[in-house]
Amino acid sequence: MRVKSKKVDLAEGDLTPMIDMAFQLIAFFMVLINFAQTESNDRVKLPSSQLVKPPEAPLEFPIILHVAQDGEVFLGGDSYTAETLRVGLNSEIAVIKAEGKSVKDANVVIRAHKDTAAGDVQEVIRVAQEVNLENFALRVKEDRS
Repeated sequence: MRVKSKKVDLAEGDLTPMIDMAFQLIAFFMVLINFAQTESNDRVKLPSSQLVKPPEAPLEFPIILHVAQDGEVFLGGDSYTAETLRVGLNSEIAVIKAEGKSVKDANVVIRAHKDTAAGDVQEVIRVAQEVNLENFALRVKEDRS
């Protein structure tokens, strides 16, 4: 008697559940991202203070300035000196005005390196005041000791 051999078809798996799970994991980790780290700069190590207190309400239009130890100022990924900072601030003010708000609604958040000269920070504030910015906040790291 002759035995007939059948060819076995390869089974193909359905990848839809695996793709769905991958998208769910991406969405899950996007929710967990710490957005507070997005306003940081590697060249700026904040000073610590025991007197620090968080703001009462979130800032509506923050303009975050990072002042490095050598006095270089970072705004939105671009590097400025105290003399050229006016250009970057004017572009931020243009965005605020385009949204129908006034310059008085903006809040300048200064994150200065702990070893930055006080004169460099004062120069940044002076330039910001020259373009009619009025509200300032200094960022520090909380010292819990």
